[in-house]
Amino acid sequence: MDTKDLALKFSEMGEFKGYDFECQPIPGDVDVLQITVEDFEEIPCYVSVTDTQILCITYLMGEDEVNPETRAEMMEEMLELNIPMPLSSFSKIGERYVLFGALSINSSFDDMCQEIITLCENSVEAITALEEFLL
Repeated sequence: MDTKDLALKFSEMGEFKGYDFECQPIPGDVDVLQITVEDFEEIPCYVSVTDTQILCITYLMGEDEVNPETRAEMMEEMLELNIPMPLSSFSKIGERYVLFGALSINSSFDDMCQEIITLCENSVEAITALEEFLL
């Protein structure tokens, strides 16, 4: 399954567990799908497919939004939140903090939809939990 196949599946799907998905391909060196889940429009999920995994990422905030005086505390909080946040882990890409989840390339389409919904829900919870460390 590649991003073109996924885009087609999302466009044909309609809704999943009460959520509508909007999908937009982003061409580049690595093809990416921007997937927006109804009720989570402010936090799109970016999906890429490799030979071994399906990677789903949401962007939380930029380094410039973090209070430098509480940055170390925020990092500690992120480490502590990693376990209780199912299917999601914190990371940093360049100057942006992200939440991500990965699936096997053999995962079902329903599993992927559930991962994306969970990642968006967890992103909202993460931003709420970390807002005290933001400017």
